[in-house]
Amino acid sequence: MIKEKIQQLTQDIFNDVVANRRHLHSHPELSFNEVQTSAFVAGKLDELGIPYVRMADNGLVGLITGAKPSNNVVALRADMDALPITEANDVPYKSQNVGVMHACGHDVHTSSLLGTAKILTALKNDFGGTVKLIFQPAEEKLPGGASLMIKEGVLENPKPQAVMGQHVMPLIDAGKVGFRVGKYMASTDELYVTVRGKGGHGAQPQQNVDPVIITAHILTALQQVVSRFSDPKNPCVLSFGKVIANGATNVIPNEVYLEGTFRTMDEKWRAEAHKRMKKMAEGIAESMGATCEFNIMNGYPFLINEEKVTRAARANAVDFLGEENVEDLDIWMAAEDFAYYSQVADSCFYRLGTRNEARGITSSVHTPTFDIDEDAFKVSTGLMAYLAVKQLGN
Repeated sequence: MIKEKIQQLTQDIFNDVVANRRHLHSHPELSFNEVQTSAFVAGKLDELGIPYVRMADNGLVGLITGAKPSNNVVALRADMDALPITEANDVPYKSQNVGVMHACGHDVHTSSLLGTAKILTALKNDFGGTVKLIFQPAEEKLPGGASLMIKEGVLENPKPQAVMGQHVMPLIDAGKVGFRVGKYMASTDELYVTVRGKGGHGAQPQQNVDPVIITAHILTALQQVVSRFSDPKNPCVLSFGKVIANGATNVIPNEVYLEGTFRTMDEKWRAEAHKRMKKMAEGIAESMGATCEFNIMNGYPFLINEEKVTRAARANAVDFLGEENVEDLDIWMAAEDFAYYSQVADSCFYRLGTRNEARGITSSVHTPTFDIDEDAFKVSTGLMAYLAVKQLGN
């Protein structure tokens, strides 16, 4: 059976996948600069005899076609970029690029997909249909590599019936995976706000238009967008993480600068909330004698896992790994540019467990101490190969 063949091949290529991951981890590159990473992936595809084209500068799209007759197509996606973080781990494969680190597991995603490609290449005579391999740049930075690749036709010629992706999850033990049907991850927008008043001496507030106090009113009022205007059944988050009022104990500044994020899971409400936030902030500032410049940078849309594809993928994961190794996920208010695929194609984005408490591998993504239990590769490569061939109807 093809399942047993995939399971055996997963074991056979394990050391190669780990070696590829360690190479990528040691040589991370930031979003839109994945030149050497792309070259490394291209070299591995060449070794496997997989034809590919370039998209979005550093992106690669390869095709593996099974020998059995079928017109079905499934796309598998991995992202390749790293983050501007200095690694704190003392490991042999520590980042050699100071200030750059694979702290979100994209090295895991890329090496896993290369492993999946190796498995599928070895099994071309056992399945029918085409597997499209998407090695995507720039997930971590707007506008997101997914949006660029879609614009350049990554989901055409051939058009996949489903798109699948996996992402590391340090909250789940290595050896396990997690799925969620329906809405899973949030949209994300960046907020840049400047409140301008008239600064002066703190002992003479009557002569000033205090942007600090006005900003305090704005920050408090804006939470009503979530608590009073948003449907309580719709997940919604508004947070400001940067507030700069560059005055002193007795100096009121001329302006206050803020940066924040807005996240939700409903595109209609998202657009309405943008208008409400801007109108509210500008109105409060004007009513108190100040002005407010409220800029919103639209980020990724919300991510939705199509029901039929995701339920089938979960059932196939149970078949491949056992029921005890497949978990159900809650909604996650973080964002992912895989959401662009999910907005235009039937998609399934699932989680790969990487945690090992006994070895102290528990750090969250986007931290200097993030790492994985590499036993996760005993799941990641084979499972994705199995999900692909099953989705193709084999």
